[in-house]
Amino acid sequence: MTTTNINSPSETDSSTEQSQSEKPVRRSRRRKTAHLKMVPSSKDQRESLRLKCQAIADTLDRNLPPSKDELEALCRQLLIDEGEPEGYLGWIMVVLSSCFWEEQIKSTPHSRRLFLLPHCLKHAEGCPADYDEFGLACKTCGACSIADFRASAEELGYKVLVAEGSPIVLKIIVSGHVDAIVGVACLNVLEKAIDKIMLAGIPCMAVPLLSSDCRNTSVDEDWVEQMVRVPFEDSKQETRSYIHLLRESSKLFEREHLERLVPRIRGGKSLAEANGQGVGALDPIAATEAIAYDFLSAGGKHSRPFITLAVYDAVSGGEATLSHGNEVVADYPDAIRRAAMSIETFHKASLVHDDIEDNDQFRYGAETLHIKYGIPTGINVGDYLVGMGYRLVSRDRQELGAETAADILDYLAESHQRLAEGQGAELIWRDSKNRTLKPIDALKIYALKTAPAFEAAFYSGIRLAGPAEPYLKPVRAFARNLGVAFQILNDLKDWEKDDDNKRLVGGDLLGGRPTVLLALALENLKDEQRTELLDLVNGRSDLSSEQKVLRTRALYYEAGVFAKAYQLVDKHQQKAEQVADEIQPDELRRLMYYLVDTVLDHSAEVKPTIDIQHLSFNEVLPIVSIGQSS
Repeated sequence: MTTTNINSPSETDSSTEQSQSEKPVRRSRRRKTAHLKMVPSSKDQRESLRLKCQAIADTLDRNLPPSKDELEALCRQLLIDEGEPEGYLGWIMVVLSSCFWEEQIKSTPHSRRLFLLPHCLKHAEGCPADYDEFGLACKTCGACSIADFRASAEELGYKVLVAEGSPIVLKIIVSGHVDAIVGVACLNVLEKAIDKIMLAGIPCMAVPLLSSDCRNTSVDEDWVEQMVRVPFEDSKQETRSYIHLLRESSKLFEREHLERLVPRIRGGKSLAEANGQGVGALDPIAATEAIAYDFLSAGGKHSRPFITLAVYDAVSGGEATLSHGNEVVADYPDAIRRAAMSIETFHKASLVHDDIEDNDQFRYGAETLHIKYGIPTGINVGDYLVGMGYRLVSRDRQELGAETAADILDYLAESHQRLAEGQGAELIWRDSKNRTLKPIDALKIYALKTAPAFEAAFYSGIRLAGPAEPYLKPVRAFARNLGVAFQILNDLKDWEKDDDNKRLVGGDLLGGRPTVLLALALENLKDEQRTELLDLVNGRSDLSSEQKVLRTRALYYEAGVFAKAYQLVDKHQQKAEQVADEIQPDELRRLMYYLVDTVLDHSAEVKPTIDIQHLSFNEVLPIVSIGQSS
């Protein structure tokens, strides 16, 4: 296979690259945004500020979507110039973003736009609509503004959705049904959902609700009508977007594409074709393959294959992020696709084995494989996926080139071993009699468990395009810091209820996993409290599981664990950004910034869930600790 010439991290093409002094430098910070969500009270004031935003948007480079940091800087300066309070910042960032994306929205036919409405605009009393899997199934009875907005949008050809939150919206976008979003939402939802969509370069306009009160809210209805009626102009906008690469990475594991790219060796039926009879209805030899294929297509964010494809594109010129990116991606050889799939296949194998080792009950909202089929079958399916992962690369050694295939396979093998070392360290700690733990030891485990997959995805994308040696050191440093920060955030989320994945609050504690939260608590608690926490962790306590979680959470607050963990996230995020600051070409640097913003999405801090119904355990839980700020 002919490889593409790429620039090394230090090389600069004067025709396309900025000078060293002009390169953007990122110093992101965790934001506390609750006080930044005021809405200007008068319509005249909102109109005036919107016109100011439009004037600023007209001066911006349309080739690149503005980052959140850039938007914030522009909006802060605007508020200063206009003598307006800082509290309007969130609102005005949404307005400026919408002004920027209006030109891109114009190039999208109405039939390819999604109109997103919040269910809080409905009349709470007497609404005849029911909820389905996508949101409110509005019956357009005419009793509220939802019906009026919906009628206008559907008349133009929009697809309309009455729902909130980014998961379903991103799923619709990535599935390929729509190319742009116009919507109405409160600032809280816009911060969590729309930000992530815009970071990917997906055209998006929004009108903020005038209040975050879900029962008594309203919106500037003329603004909504203007937004919906933005005309279609048959022109191409060149604002870069990752949408085509996101779609391709997701599509790889859809059943139809999975079967084409990786035909079944045994040629047996899928589980879906077993007519509800389960694996028992399949040929025994083909059963393992059937379970593996079913699990591969079951779910996941597919961030690792996306990284491989996006890195390959970035060091090859970045054509896939332009308006004709769908054509660019369509021309990728299947060997490139299978190499990207290999990373995800290894990841899925590690999940199967990890679920067994941790005795997790659910994955992707369904029973884990070992719960459904038994531990021996679970182990075996994981092993099958490991072999499949290597085969996805080795089978294309002629097209990729023997040396390229060998280099990628060697890197995958090394990453696989490091992951096993990290998991092994966790298991040995869990099974030991003395579960003391220092923060540095927890971070070493994280670097081994989480970083190798990111690193292998980066390396594969670079090596598929050409020589990778100049990138080895910066890529390893970036992946290590990204992976560690990601794992700390994951630990923090373990203390937040997650109905979608059926995750239990405090699952890491009850599962006996070594976390940096535990290590920080042991380091910062007084002797008596440290002994108590070790008793809870080592099983030397008569408390129920619920009581253990509540008491541990109280001790974590006492030690300031949650705040210290976020400080560690910030530290590793900044180190990752420092690597990105120096990387070349520009397309790869932008991709690194994008991954920091999305993989480490923590604009709003996790607030560990406090279940009021269990606060009757006062006699064993000094609740005063729970009330302290982290």
